[in-house]
Amino acid sequence: MRRPTIIDVATKAGVSKSTVSLVLQGSEQVKPATRQLVHTAMKEIGYVYNRSAANLRSSGTALIGLVINDLNNPFFTEFATSLQMALGSRGYAVVVANTNEDTEIQDQVIGAMLEHGVSALILSPAYGDVANSIAAIERSGVPTIQVMRQISSDYAKFPFLAPDYLTGGRMATRVLLQAGARRIAFVGGLEGRPVTHERVSGYLEVMAEQDLPPMVLTGRSSRSFGQTTAASLFTDHPEYDAAVCFNDLVAFGMINACHKAQKTIGEEFQIIGCDDIKEAAECWPALSTICCGVDDFGRQVAETVLDWLENSVEPSEVKRTQVRLIERQTTKPVGFS
Repeated sequence: MRRPTIIDVATKAGVSKSTVSLVLQGSEQVKPATRQLVHTAMKEIGYVYNRSAANLRSSGTALIGLVINDLNNPFFTEFATSLQMALGSRGYAVVVANTNEDTEIQDQVIGAMLEHGVSALILSPAYGDVANSIAAIERSGVPTIQVMRQISSDYAKFPFLAPDYLTGGRMATRVLLQAGARRIAFVGGLEGRPVTHERVSGYLEVMAEQDLPPMVLTGRSSRSFGQTTAASLFTDHPEYDAAVCFNDLVAFGMINACHKAQKTIGEEFQIIGCDDIKEAAECWPALSTICCGVDDFGRQVAETVLDWLENSVEPSEVKRTQVRLIERQTTKPVGFS
């Protein structure tokens, strides 16, 4: 059974969540009768106040560690900014570390954060040997959430939050088909990585439904890979007329290759990215992409962590957030938004 939360207390006592919070803080603003009602409700449902988290927050020393695999990617930078602002508004400071996809650096920064007494860890992990990191987290007992990518399904004990990449892949492929594309490639993402598998699975599913041959071109999720891969595709497989990209960076590289090859983007060759980083709306032509709602996602992660720390609401094992297609100039309009 899950532990009772502050919301359960409020429901039982018939008062608001903010009233319960005031009672827990010992505020004189609450009438004695209401205070007694809240304490009775707490006792009846077995609610235990997490005073250590509250004390840390009120003293201004509460730290939350954020470990990111690649802060060079604007998507992760935008996420970190959103998360930091959301946690800061609630009195928590965020310590941010970039591992640059290096598990040894990941071990170091996680160890340092735990030594400095972070209240929680939010981890977008580097892939590889993570045994030392996992062991350190488990010994500490610090609440830890994985975001965007997962170490392994073997570590389901660490809740995982990410956009619904599978649905995004389906959306992107279907909109290209509706726009008239028939030879669609999937470009980017390192082979064998769970996050690549998720993003490519929706594409493969829709291509199979339409009995169309797939072409998956995996590699680093960068502009340079997108550009060189597109150039090769245009030479070796000129019949291909569209691409679903692992992320927006790959899509930007493909746009560059189209300019160089003098292909009319959105007509001769259509492109859809994934993430909807800010540059997607500002490049030329503007990029159609799967929007993961990075600002909202950052706030949702913040709320999830704080509910765990302050109200003992442990997150579900896996949570997927909604995605949507944003149609811009790199695809033909088919009425999606």
